[in-house]
Amino acid sequence: MKRSFITTLSIIAMLILGIVISIEAQSDTTAAKNATRTAQQEARQQRRAERLAAYERFVDSLVLSHNYRFVPQTMQQLPGGMTRNLMNPSYEIVVWSQAVDVCLPYLKGYTPPYYPVVFNYVLPMVEGYTAEQTNDGWHITFRSTMFSSTDYTFSLEIYSRYGGALLTLSSPFYNSVQYSGNIFAI
Repeated sequence: MKRSFITTLSIIAMLILGIVISIEAQSDTTAAKNATRTAQQEARQQRRAERLAAYERFVDSLVLSHNYRFVPQTMQQLPGGMTRNLMNPSYEIVVWSQAVDVCLPYLKGYTPPYYPVVFNYVLPMVEGYTAEQTNDGWHITFRSTMFSSTDYTFSLEIYSRYGGALLTLSSPFYNSVQYSGNIFAI
């Protein structure tokens, strides 16, 4: 009986030892997997941060070179007008160092009925072109009469970190119109 008790006790001890060794091996494997996963996540985050920084530098170089185009996707008459999707690929503002090409829809009028017009001009020169760098990107403003007696002010917010842009076209005689879209290289 003593012998069977010792045998049973040694078998139980061997089982417990085997379980402990198995648990330690699994935890070592899990720790190795977690370390590998953490290293992969950090590498992905680093590559993503490098891509984001490269995109910001790209947008900054576009603005500084004066060779970019703004392509609007929506327009809205301020304050609180209806948002309209712009599907026409011809609508854009192209900024060159020597001229600004404008092809944009606009809503004239203070009160209904508003009447839509399309500004389709190549402006050989604009007044007061300024480009100021902000925390989010760039704030660009310039003015033009667009060959009329009305002075129009263009205010373009470029979000180089986020990849979008917001243009506000205002006039002293009409409500402002705001366009949201993207900046592209030409």
